Amino acid sequence: MTQPALTIARILHAGYVFECAGTRIAFDPVFENPFSRNCHAFPDVRFDVAAIRQQRFDAVFISHFHDDHCSFDSLDLLERSTPLYIYCVFDELFEMVKQLGFTRVTPLRLNEAVQVGPLRVTPREAMDAEVDSMFQAQAAGLNVLNVVDSWIDDATLAQLVAQGPWDMVLWPFQTMREIEVLAPTRALAAPPALPEHWCGQLQALAPRYVVPSSCQFRLEPWSWYNRAFFPISYALFAREVAAALPRAQVVRLDPGVAVRLDGTSLLPAPRLAWVEPVGPQDVDYAYEGNAAPPPTAQIARQFAALTPLQQARVMHFCLTELPARYAGTEVAGDYFDVPRVWQLTLYDAAGTPTQLRYRLAPGEPAALDAAAAPVGWSTEVPAAKLYAALEEGEALTSMYLRINDMVFDGVTERALADADVVDDPLIRCLFGESFGAYQAAQLRRLLLVR
Repeated sequence: MTQPALTIARILHAGYVFECAGTRIAFDPVFENPFSRNCHAFPDVRFDVAAIRQQRFDAVFISHFHDDHCSFDSLDLLERSTPLYIYCVFDELFEMVKQLGFTRVTPLRLNEAVQVGPLRVTPREAMDAEVDSMFQAQAAGLNVLNVVDSWIDDATLAQLVAQGPWDMVLWPFQTMREIEVLAPTRALAAPPALPEHWCGQLQALAPRYVVPSSCQFRLEPWSWYNRAFFPISYALFAREVAAALPRAQVVRLDPGVAVRLDGTSLLPAPRLAWVEPVGPQDVDYAYEGNAAPPPTAQIARQFAALTPLQQARVMHFCLTELPARYAGTEVAGDYFDVPRVWQLTLYDAAGTPTQLRYRLAPGEPAALDAAAAPVGWSTEVPAAKLYAALEEGEALTSMYLRINDMVFDGVTERALADADVVDDPLIRCLFGESFGAYQAAQLRRLLLVR
């Protein structure tokens, strides 16, 4: 007699299809390559868009609003009657999803289960509950924890241990250095090792199977980030987890690959036909510390030149909008609690710089002053990426900002030792109060083509 089973197939990054007894649900489905503008599938795949449009899911669950988990270009491929269950504390996202045409959109509540046929899905609390959630999926007597890409605190870990035993844990295995690459000359190279608490948490959960999850992408082929962004390889993860959990099996699921999980075994299952492998699939990450970043001028040459209207948009922001916005921004540290001079340098597609200097004081608009000196903070950015952030919802991790890549006077250098990179004035003015800019830009474009 065949045991009850759950089929689990990887889409990409944190995207999965779970199937049990004819019921199919998807988690964080992203059907794009690249996604989030510059995240290229690793290993490489091609999505059969026509075939995806024919797929029918009994429900789709989205863990949080970040664009690598909730992309309107991907949702646009789905039948509009598909029930969407979304964890998000911002009402604006639900309104946008409804504008896209979905008619069955339900906010998820932590620890409140959703039953879809034989599948029971319960959102669990992540460390940053205002942003993330995790998913517990139960079916056929099996218990799977999808950690997505969140962190787990001690209280939640105790609750999850009490929910065991666990058959499988989908664990976010890659510690991406999103902040460190913004100021590489001031960041220490991360050791190529798992964070200390990971193995202890996995030991407490004691799953039968561990899947390295929530990554599977690289940046543009020319990007120095590919050598500095991803410290952990699949091989390292498998080796360290296997040593910490000798009774567990580490299972790599590449895009499109599927497995059949039952109470005693894990066997291969037919792959997702609409996720087509391209080139070698047995690839791994290579980390080289801070990886000798090229000048921002060189990076800027990788992007298309702005049109005159686009350039005017960028300059209007820098000369008019940014100074006014600065007055309302908040900082985490105290570096900007005293007046500072900030130098912002924009690079065009030829690598030519345009340099602006601002006098900054707490609670006041930024004041343009070409002669202001000495400089106490510097930001460099390709003009094309600043335009994309303003009009297309570009995320911080793909803008190629370079912060404080210069030597300041001694007093400033000592003060900068305790400064927070994300207190950067441009970051605050672009992202301090924005929500869903990427999805809003997608929605505008998708509605225009209808």
